[in-house]
Amino acid sequence: MPPSSAAARDIDTLVIGAGQAGLATSYWLGRAGVDHLLLEQRPELGGAWQDRWDSFYLNTPNFAFLLPGMMYDGPEPDAFLPRDEVIELFRDYARKIAAPVQLGTEVTRVARAARAGGGPTADGAFAVDTNQGRWVARNVVLANGAYQRPRIPPSAAKLPRHIAQLHSHEYRNPQQLPDGAVLVVGTGQSGGQITEDLLAAGREVHLSVSACPEAPRRYRGQDTFYWLLEVNLRRPDYGINGLQLEQLPSPAARFMCNPLVSGNDGGHSIRLRDLGRRGVRLHGHFEGTDDGVITFSDDLAARIALTEQAFGQRMQVMLDAYIAAAGIGAPAAEPVPAIDWQPSSSGARLDLEAEGISTVIWSTGYGLDFGFLDIPVLDEWNYPRHQRGVTEVPGLYAVGLPWLTRHASSTVAAVGMDAEYVATHLAAR
Repeated sequence: MPPSSAAARDIDTLVIGAGQAGLATSYWLGRAGVDHLLLEQRPELGGAWQDRWDSFYLNTPNFAFLLPGMMYDGPEPDAFLPRDEVIELFRDYARKIAAPVQLGTEVTRVARAARAGGGPTADGAFAVDTNQGRWVARNVVLANGAYQRPRIPPSAAKLPRHIAQLHSHEYRNPQQLPDGAVLVVGTGQSGGQITEDLLAAGREVHLSVSACPEAPRRYRGQDTFYWLLEVNLRRPDYGINGLQLEQLPSPAARFMCNPLVSGNDGGHSIRLRDLGRRGVRLHGHFEGTDDGVITFSDDLAARIALTEQAFGQRMQVMLDAYIAAAGIGAPAAEPVPAIDWQPSSSGARLDLEAEGISTVIWSTGYGLDFGFLDIPVLDEWNYPRHQRGVTEVPGLYAVGLPWLTRHASSTVAAVGMDAEYVATHLAAR
């Protein structure tokens, strides 16, 4: 029956989303004896990893697969998992912890439950409407993640109709694209890796450069993420607070892009000069389009230099400070090999037809999507107002968002820590 005519079902706690954040929360709720259900809109488990392209590898090493109650225990801790193995690991995890999941269930509205005569219920319960009916829950955990709404610039609508357009969310492989050159917009991890995927297939590629920093894949004897994870998790012991929420310069910094690295081919850094040396046509930041002509910022050389300097200016200083404070005998940093390539003055305009470009791939990230939330708890960035995942609305929680408490809050390695705190707080209610 449609939700309006079906009897509402009562439950203590609903978790919206059964990706890594939802499953980690379910683990801790189960240990606390809290009756709960995970609502997942997808027909299968595996979370947003199912939206990655065919050649995708996890960007963090296997040793960082640290879900509560389950960690990577295979023979290659420093290797990187391919997409399908990542998906299967999450399905195995759900089975192992006996997570109560209902698939194919899209949440359409979360609001305060009302009494028969109007007004909120005395216990502050929530009415949760879905395509499978209505629940009334005492608690709701928002675990639907940060990769819900692909962002595409409004000016994309001005491109000629014969130009194929897709977001990185929809990209799977070069074979799905029409013949011709490809423009990739954005140099976050997705943009860099998709560019390499297209290059490997022999495609001609143009790349619009954003401000995401380059970083070495390995630093001072370890994968760079090893040190980042150490600082994320162990900073209270050594006073290194740079990757904690309270140190962000502004709320907008919660959405800054990650370093330009890849887990493919055993793991490597992606350098813009190297892409240029390999034949990729680099351009400045995407500014807009008009009648089949793309305009970019006319600052390509300065933009590349900025991405190269970012690691040394902030992240390297922080990691070195942690290594020194912890008394770790790490080897000295190796110098970054120079790449003898300079960008040409290609101008700030690109005629798609003249360059034979048939496809534009928007690697422009995602926006948070809480359109179903009919409760005034979101800030100007569409981010729930909270303290350590406990929102200002009693009984409403959030897990798995970028910078919820720290830099790694949305990663497999650290989401379990926030989930444990939220589940403990929820159980105490």
